[in-house]
Amino acid sequence: MRSKNQTQVVFIATLALTDVAMAFLAFFVAYWLRRWLPWPDEAQGIGDFSAYAGMVLSHAASVLGVFAFSRLYYLTRMASRVDEFYSIFGATTVATLMGVALSSLLFKNSPLELDYSRGMILYGWALTITFVTVGRVVHGQIRNRLRRQGWGRDRVLVVGTGDVGEMIVQKILSNPALGYEVLGLVSTNGAEDSALGDMVVGRADDLARLIEQYQADEVIIALPEAAHQEILTLISECERGKVVIKVFPDLFQIMASQVSIGDLGGLPLLTVRDVALRGWRRASKRVLDVIGAVCGLILLSPLMMLMAVLIKLDSRGPVFYSQERMGLDARPFKMLKFRSMRQDAERYGPGWTVEEDPRVTRLGRFIRRINIDELPQFINVLLGEMSLVGPRPERPVYVNQFRRSIPRYMDRHWEKAGMTGWAAVNGLRGDTSIAERTKYDLWYIENWSLLLDIKIIVRTIFNVFKLPNAY
Repeated sequence: MRSKNQTQVVFIATLALTDVAMAFLAFFVAYWLRRWLPWPDEAQGIGDFSAYAGMVLSHAASVLGVFAFSRLYYLTRMASRVDEFYSIFGATTVATLMGVALSSLLFKNSPLELDYSRGMILYGWALTITFVTVGRVVHGQIRNRLRRQGWGRDRVLVVGTGDVGEMIVQKILSNPALGYEVLGLVSTNGAEDSALGDMVVGRADDLARLIEQYQADEVIIALPEAAHQEILTLISECERGKVVIKVFPDLFQIMASQVSIGDLGGLPLLTVRDVALRGWRRASKRVLDVIGAVCGLILLSPLMMLMAVLIKLDSRGPVFYSQERMGLDARPFKMLKFRSMRQDAERYGPGWTVEEDPRVTRLGRFIRRINIDELPQFINVLLGEMSLVGPRPERPVYVNQFRRSIPRYMDRHWEKAGMTGWAAVNGLRGDTSIAERTKYDLWYIENWSLLLDIKIIVRTIFNVFKLPNAY
């Protein structure tokens, strides 16, 4: 078994080779497309492919250099495919222009000077983005499989035996591709009442010895409510062991992720939050909602019609179920769903849906698992009552309960409720912690961008097909 550092070098080296190979392949295909397709005009002055060897090298070298400069060889665990594609798109654009400039500089007025036409440049640019993206997806799948088998795993200690510590351990254990091996939990107060109490290996005041004893590579401090001085003390203990230190942030740190400096008549002030969607931001989000809702209703209409027929055949009652939820500014609206429960499911009042709920019909159990029951909400989006992405809406009876027990719960209503959301794509939906879901929802509101919405939509689509546990 290779050491962690050796494995990391192999991963990076093979990724770079994959990028170079894909750049070569993209240039090769672009060359033949330019010869075969008369666009933007008839190809003229194009020689044999062997004559373009210098340009191919310039293109590949530019891709490699720009990607390295753009930190695309800094491997992160479970990186977002949308973010990676966005980075590849920008880096490839710069690399293509650099390759053209480098070829012109090296081969101008030389026997190797050839026509590097506009069509070939455009083909090479588009194909490089496509091929490199595909190559990286395949490389990532292979890398994740090797990590599941133990290649390059980081040995990690988790400080904190509370809910957050348990959540981090469960996340690591359920995602072997993250490349972590949990050595154990470290208690800060001597208590071992955690559900994972058998994993407690020691106390925080002995952290430096534990790091050395277990040969830890990384320490995750999972104490979001701890005082700053306590965190600093723990970090100091970790530094003695020369390990990577990561800290799970408290709620304020999450909310204050975007800070700007202004003034009040010359008096400096920090703006911690400015989350209202105004002007072009609101308009762009609405445009995305309308386009997504129209496309969703058109493309999925055959499936929705099939579901309507199956629901009528499966159990008595209407096809659609309309339920009051609270959306933007805590205003109620009627949210549409395909009916997945018996018609008399709430004869004794509203109740939280749990796993193996007897009120759910046979068909309802299936459509809830892959979220087909949510498809009619495209109508709510088109009407402007909901958004494609946002905090999931709750019923008024539950909102009135949560607002009294969860800090800043009502701040979720600063934006429209969404068909999917940041909490949902991170596995927090249904019968999960409302407090944790609220933190994710508030982070989304504080850090909204159009790219983030697109990322969440793409992750939702991919997660739906991860049966049986849809997003």
